[in-house]
Amino acid sequence: MNKDNQQSVSFVMLTAFIAVAVMLIILNYCILCIVPVLSALWLIINYWNFLVRVWQTLPRDAILIKDYSTYFIKIRIWNLLGCDTYAKIFKRNVEKHPNKIAFKHESSSWRYIEVEQLSNQIANYFKEQGLKRGDIVALYMESCPEYVCIWLGLSKIGVIVALINNNLRADALAHSIKVSNCSAVIIGKEQIDALAEIINTTTDDKLNDLFTNSNVYIKNYIDDTALINTPISKAINLDYVLKEISKSAPEKDISEGSSKDQMLYIYTSGTTGMPKAAIMTQSRAIYMAMGAKHIAGISEHDVVYTPLPLYHTAGGILGVSSVLLGGSTCVIRSKFSASNYWTDCLKYECTVAQYIGEMCRYCLASPPSEADKNHQVRLILGNGLRPQIWEDFVTRFNIKKVAEFYGATEGNANMINTTNKVGAVGFIPFIGEPFYPVTLIRVDPDTNEPIRGENNLCIKCKVGEPGLLVGKIRKTTENSFSGYVEKSASEKKIIKDVFSKGDKVFNSGDVLIRDEHNFFYFKDRTGDTFRWKGENVSTSEVEAAISNIVKLKDCIVYGVEIPHTEGKAGMVAIVDESSDLDLDKLSAGINKSLPAYARPLFLRIVKTPVSLTGTFKMKKNDVQNDGFDLTKVAEDPLYFNEGRKFVPLTQELHDSIVNGAKRL
Repeated sequence: MNKDNQQSVSFVMLTAFIAVAVMLIILNYCILCIVPVLSALWLIINYWNFLVRVWQTLPRDAILIKDYSTYFIKIRIWNLLGCDTYAKIFKRNVEKHPNKIAFKHESSSWRYIEVEQLSNQIANYFKEQGLKRGDIVALYMESCPEYVCIWLGLSKIGVIVALINNNLRADALAHSIKVSNCSAVIIGKEQIDALAEIINTTTDDKLNDLFTNSNVYIKNYIDDTALINTPISKAINLDYVLKEISKSAPEKDISEGSSKDQMLYIYTSGTTGMPKAAIMTQSRAIYMAMGAKHIAGISEHDVVYTPLPLYHTAGGILGVSSVLLGGSTCVIRSKFSASNYWTDCLKYECTVAQYIGEMCRYCLASPPSEADKNHQVRLILGNGLRPQIWEDFVTRFNIKKVAEFYGATEGNANMINTTNKVGAVGFIPFIGEPFYPVTLIRVDPDTNEPIRGENNLCIKCKVGEPGLLVGKIRKTTENSFSGYVEKSASEKKIIKDVFSKGDKVFNSGDVLIRDEHNFFYFKDRTGDTFRWKGENVSTSEVEAAISNIVKLKDCIVYGVEIPHTEGKAGMVAIVDESSDLDLDKLSAGINKSLPAYARPLFLRIVKTPVSLTGTFKMKKNDVQNDGFDLTKVAEDPLYFNEGRKFVPLTQELHDSIVNGAKRL
């Protein structure tokens, strides 16, 4: 082959090589492009509905994430500046506006500097008495500004304050004081008789030792001579001894405080069994209060109305923290009054009002007044506004925004609904789920135990499926679980090996439902749901329906056992003080609004109000234990639901039901 031919072959081979190389590069580039394109198409095809929901909720979620980030960053900045406790943060607010009104109560007003000074006196006095960091004092008095000053002052020297329900009496009161392991008790003048009663009757050595060694202090009491020859004759008048105490801050003690310190014991409401003392740390209270403030949109210019008990989280943390942490003004009412709720808001020029439990129903049932719409309240904050009366409530009282939240004092599965979505207790952004692991799991309706899959792990609920709300326990402040004073009670609220081996979640004890947009709706408490005719009956849903039928009267729904039958039959107790309950309208309303399996078989008409907890939850145990036993319910009329009407429950009819002769 001559030289020219060799060059030609070489050129062709080089050209072919380059062409192949270029084609391979192009092909490889195409493959690199095709893979993500195909992946994107696969994701779109398989997750189209999910992506649509994410897009639809993006504006809602973006606002929540912005608000969350704002308060999270603010708390971090506080911590960097050394402000990691209530005392340190409140001092900044005092320095900013010492003469601004912090609290209003009845006809009195308390400036920021006055709250600071009284709390300093409390701190200095009890330090002189030998109390030290980690000691415990029980606080048992009515809601008032002094109440806040007392626990704030004690927290300045590291003393933990057990907030005792001021409505408790007898055994429940003795139990709450005892489990706190307190070394002193501070009471208000209204609680003298209740404390004297348990001193007279208790046989507990621990309590006797506490009460007989001058460890009881009385606030707001004038006539000391009235205590002579009483069980608390050695009680110390706190107002008297504070007169000579310094108003200067115990700077060294305050500086030693940290965000990890236990600050308060807040008790569960005790709807079933005795109250349990939940541990509230400084950081937990700060995150909880600041979260509600920023996400709900409360500013330092707001006047917050709280007729809620200060021994509970909603009033005692969220309400008063608008002052202690947020720089607002707070109006405290010692006892809730439905007829005065909006009158107070108008009188004190409130812009934000708190509610809880059945308060909204009581307000709606009260006679109309000029204050209903003439107030300046733009926002109401709370939990327990039933969806059945939601729209009627906001319409009648001209409420622009409802911030309905879900949460428990000791829990880590908290959320809030600031979108005015009727009935929702909160929502979790789709993109926030990995960072805030709160979800619903399947449970057995009879045992309330988690249902586990083949791998022995729990099963997450689908959209629209009722389930137990749980929050994964992690070391971060937002997902931590401080538990209760009684360790055994803490263990009962923890479920292990849930989504992976070794993990733990907080058991809220509540059954909720989640919709396709990640809004959550409260359904019932575990244990309150009962099974009848193969269906799960939610007592709260039946209570809400019947309450509307009977013009918002108090009612309690519960399950009762009947021999020879499976599950529990429904029973309702209705409070009818005015004796105007129309049984025909009740029967017609129940048949119209409730499915057959959810209609109560038994009716008890109660002439006196049912016992309430301090957070306006009705105590079921008192009536549930009586059931439909005629010998136990001698004074209240009992009826049986024949389907079309309620008929008196006679002994003959009772016996036929019990022995199985009556077809149910």
